[in-house]
Amino acid sequence: MKNQLRIIGGEFKRRTLNFANIEGLRPTPDRVRETLFNWLMWDIQNTKVLDVCTGSGALGFEALSRGAKHVVMIEPNSVQAQQLKENCKLLKIENCEVHVKNAQDILSKINQKFDLVFLDPPYSLNLWQELALMINPLIESTGLIYIEADRNLTQLQLPSDWVLIKQTKAGTVQAGLFKKS
Repeated sequence: MKNQLRIIGGEFKRRTLNFANIEGLRPTPDRVRETLFNWLMWDIQNTKVLDVCTGSGALGFEALSRGAKHVVMIEPNSVQAQQLKENCKLLKIENCEVHVKNAQDILSKINQKFDLVFLDPPYSLNLWQELALMINPLIESTGLIYIEADRNLTQLQLPSDWVLIKQTKAGTVQAGLFKKS
């Protein structure tokens, strides 16, 4: 049984994409995604995006739909990673890389900089701080970082040079947009 998500805006607006039925895999809710991409409206064009714990691909595909230049997706589950690749083919996207390994393995090998990073790890693994420290050197000096969590963002022990500029809450989901200062 496959699950589906819908692209909210941009070139692929209203397209539905499948994602695997995997325990703990939860796409960013439509309401939160809409808020995030309203925040990014003027900042998404021609960006290099890193989607650290890709999952369903909702954030990465939404970014591509709205004009991101290139997206790097990291997804450790091989079944879901294959689904991400199939979604790229379905949408005829060639500017997306899908890496099939855990984030820590891939992040230690990346030597490019990103304008925008999505950090939405599985909540139960509590990886925000560890992954934030690994991605910090990969973020352009004026880069943006989107974080999603199941707890107050101040509890995540993020790098001190990340400044919270926008924040929202939907149900148990807490989300924030940070700027590297």
